[in-house]
Amino acid sequence: MAAENPVEILQEEATCPICLEYFRQPVTLECGHNFCRACVSHCWEGSDTDVSCPQCREIIQQRNLRPNRQLANMVEIAKRLSFQAAGGEKMCVEHQEALKPFCEEDQSPICVVCDRSRAHRTHMVVPIEEVAQEYKEKIQAHLKTRKEEREKLLGFKVTGEEKSQEYLKRIEKEKQKIVSEFQQLRQFLEEQERLLLAQLEKLDKEIVKIQNKNITKLSEQISQLSELISEMEGKCHKPATEFLQDVRSTLSRCEKGKFQQPVQISLEQEKRLSDFSQKTIVLMETLRTFKDTLPSELERKVGESRGAHTQANVTLDPDTAHPWLVLSEDGKNVRRADRWQDLPNNPERFDTVSCVLGCEGFTSGRHCWEVEVGDGPCWAVGVARESVRRKGWISLSPKGGIWAVERCGDQFWALTSPATCLPLHRVPCRIRVYLDCDRGQVTFFYASDQAPIFTFVPASVPGGRIRPWLWVGPGSQLRLCP
Repeated sequence: MAAENPVEILQEEATCPICLEYFRQPVTLECGHNFCRACVSHCWEGSDTDVSCPQCREIIQQRNLRPNRQLANMVEIAKRLSFQAAGGEKMCVEHQEALKPFCEEDQSPICVVCDRSRAHRTHMVVPIEEVAQEYKEKIQAHLKTRKEEREKLLGFKVTGEEKSQEYLKRIEKEKQKIVSEFQQLRQFLEEQERLLLAQLEKLDKEIVKIQNKNITKLSEQISQLSELISEMEGKCHKPATEFLQDVRSTLSRCEKGKFQQPVQISLEQEKRLSDFSQKTIVLMETLRTFKDTLPSELERKVGESRGAHTQANVTLDPDTAHPWLVLSEDGKNVRRADRWQDLPNNPERFDTVSCVLGCEGFTSGRHCWEVEVGDGPCWAVGVARESVRRKGWISLSPKGGIWAVERCGDQFWALTSPATCLPLHRVPCRIRVYLDCDRGQVTFFYASDQAPIFTFVPASVPGGRIRPWLWVGPGSQLRLCP
């Protein structure tokens, strides 16, 4: 693959993500993203409440626009470079000749005049492309190894998280069983309930501690490897004269890369959980008479809700997809692209917020569908009025015609007015959406066990045609489940 042109990279960095032209009076928001002053001010027009970054959607408490003079200078440099021929060779400062030979002893490129001088007469001098290829092959060999190690670490991280989540789910289910049954017998069994919950809480903390320790350690190692890989990839794309600067130092850091496997959950902890499950089974047998007459209110409500809704076969409407989004051919998958796509600016298409509507619209009845969100760091799932605003900045709230839940990093929000923080104890990987058009209500559940996430109260969703709605942030990919 051809190396990227540094001039083109500089021009891209000097481009506003809103107007896609060179920055004019660039300003920096509190989150660190840069925009033209006029572009970001236009996005915030008409908003009386707190505003958010057009790129990462982080809430900006104050409209504090800091001029970015360094970025402005970089824009001027990019403009000048755009009028010059790209890929020019560096010249010898002393002789103004092309730097084509490479001195092995001094580890620096020289010109043909330097090669014949007394300073380099006894040195080993080879063609610069030849030595660059030699070092590039060494770097690429290390790059392959580092990528393989990163894949192994990612595998350890995923496996560790899945195993931890499995234990935590089992613990959560045991908690729910205990709390559910002891609600009717609390006056007789209050002391026993506290004891069992304390045991579970202790085991919960132990497993969470192991999980957090593993995730922290693996994340640090992955971040270090990613930085090293990024440095190596960037270095391989540079011209030979820049590529060979500090090349031995880069090789030395490559050869030092090692990783440690994560700590596993101990057999003793697994045995304690199994023993506790056996105790719970005995307890449930003792209380089975009450279970027939005192069903869980939550299970009853979830059962009624699940049975009353029709499973909708939702697909995504490509005519509404923001140019940052890439849809699969079957309209079931959507991901964030690496760059803005050249798509028709039709009236139905969102042009500022990277979201998309479902093809299906509902005006009556009860409907449900599931969305797989995976481990993406930034996304939102919900419904929107068909008449929701498509052009310019839109309010992600019921006021703007949107009812949804959102993940932003490690925080979860219900997009109310203002947004409500959701203290979730586990990260949802798959969300089930229930839409009751007759009651004007939308509810979100964990798809795995129907545990509730958030409900927009009845009559909060007005009449009219309602469509599924997704927002996809950087690094995220969503899938509509069959």
